[in-house]
Parts: sequence; structure tokens; C-alpha cells
Amino acid sequence: MDAIKRKYRAPFAVLVILFILVFFSAFLLGRYYVDFVSLLKDLFSSFVSGDFSISSMEAAVVFLIRLPRIIAAALIGAALSVAGASYQGMFRNPMVSPDILGASTGAGFGASLSILLGFNYFGIAVTAFLCGLIAVFLAYLVSCFSRLNATLALVLGGVMISSLFSAGTSFVKLVADTEDQLPAITYWLMGSLASIKQGDLPFAAIPVFVGFIPLFLLRWRINLLTVGEDEAKSLGINTGRLRLIVIICATLMTAACVAVSGMIGWVGLVIPHFCRLIYGYDYCRLVPASALMGATFLIIVDNIARIAMTSEIPLGILTSFVGAPVFIYLIITGGTDRER
Repeated sequence: MDAIKRKYRAPFAVLVILFILVFFSAFLLGRYYVDFVSLLKDLFSSFVSGDFSISSMEAAVVFLIRLPRIIAAALIGAALSVAGASYQGMFRNPMVSPDILGASTGAGFGASLSILLGFNYFGIAVTAFLCGLIAVFLAYLVSCFSRLNATLALVLGGVMISSLFSAGTSFVKLVADTEDQLPAITYWLMGSLASIKQGDLPFAAIPVFVGFIPLFLLRWRINLLTVGEDEAKSLGINTGRLRLIVIICATLMTAACVAVSGMIGWVGLVIPHFCRLIYGYDYCRLVPASALMGATFLIIVDNIARIAMTSEIPLGILTSFVGAPVFIYLIITGGTDRER
């Protein structure tokens, strides 16, 4: 056991250092140049004087614009990665992503409907979050009344509910105003953090932490789900209750992320595979590693989205450009099926 801990200690340290470097370097990236030395002087003088009012343009750019966006990127990247890893372990399928049960398509329908009805940003986020929860609840309800295998029924229920909400989104786009509402719906569905403000962070952070903490504490039990239903039951695990806890926690995180950022794909599918290649299949290591790597990845992608072109690139486009080729590489090299 000590040898295993020593084996993964260095890779974890590298990941933590990489996250810290990426997180703080993101404050310096953008179209408006920020003098880091001047910013540190302003911070130091604020701490000395006790006056924390924003007194310079650099401080305003960093704390009112970049800081909420960087925190949101880290939060969303970590949440989607952990949700994806948890679902992959629960379903024993490496191709599973956080939207397998319809949380993303449900939230997408809720946001599209809110934009059509003229809601403000907070109303859009709340409606998207609630519709994401409703979609997963309906998928779970279908599985409860099915005579099929519980896991299979859950997946099929998620596919059907996702199809229904996707059709609803298409209908909303059909009747939306082509001059104003349709572009807004289309841009939202592609995913972006451009409109994130400080007041939006608690709305995303609270459900994410409520979902993450139980998954982190029960991560060793998720290991037992990966060995199969019968084996887990023989070890005294209530698989039905544990599966429900995983679904609730992963759904809370996914719905909250999609509600504030739009639909960002591939993060919850690709990042857990990278973590397995480096840190193994043990969920005691995989959950924290997925959180750190997912946060680092999405901060990097968001930096590219901000500075690559004069107009901002939607995050969903960039994550697809990066995620799809990487996942193809993993499939070709057999990285998804390595022995434990």
C-alpha cells in the first residue's frame, strides 16, 4: 500500500502544481494588459489599509471580469469530469458521459424556452437547472417501471428522454425570432463563460459542492460498482441506493454547470480516461485527479476561447476540436481498455 502511494505521489504533485500555474497565469491573459506587479502592489496596499474597494482598472478587470470566469471554468471542468468518471464507473462503460441520462439536453431545452419567453440571465439559469433535474428524474422513473436490467433500463430511459427534450429544443428554435432569439439560443447551446459574473458563482458552486462531497466521500464504494452488480451485493453493498446517490450527485453537478455555461461536451468523457492512464482505476485517486485535471483543462480551453480570435469562440466548439481527436487516439491505442 505504501509503495502504491509513493508511486502516485509525484504525478499528483505535478497535477496540483500545473493547476496552480494555469489558474494564476489565466489572470494575465486577455485583450487588456494587466501589469502583475502593479496588481500585487494594489492588493498589498489594500490589505495594509483595510480598504478593499477596487481603485484601478487592472484590479477591476481582474476581480470583476477574469476572476469569476476563471473560477467558473475550474468549477465546471472539475464537476463535469467527476460526474463523467462516476457515471463511467456506475455503468461500467468507458463511453458514458455526464449527459447520458438527459441532464444536458433537459437543461438545453429549459434555457431555449427561457430565451424564447424573454427571461433574464438568472431566469434562464434557474429554468435550465430545473429542466435538467426533471429530465434525469423522468429517465430514472422510466427505469423503475421497466422489467429490463436496471442499468440497461436507465440508459434506455436516458436516451428516450434526451430525444424528447432535444425535439423540444428544435421546436423552440423553429418558432423563435430569427433576428434576436434564435442567435441567442444557438450561441447558448454552444457553451460560453462570457457572461459569467460574481453573482452567478454561488448558483453554480452550491449544487456542485453538494454533489461533489458525497461522491468524494463514497469514492471507494464506486470501486465496488465497477466489479458488477452481483459481486457488489455479495460484499454487502446496497447497489440500488448507491446508484441513486451517484445519479443524484452527478445530476446536480451536470445540471448546475450546463445552467450557467451552456452545453460543453467531451470534458466528462475524455478527462477521466486521461486520469486512468496516469493514476489507475482506483476511484480513491481517480475522483480527485479528475477534478484537478478537468479544472486545469477547461481553464486552458477558456483562455484559448478568449484570446484566439477577435470574437470569442464558444467553448463547446473548442472542447469538441480537442476532445474528439484525443478520444480517437485513445481508442486506437487501446488506452481505454488497459488492465488495472
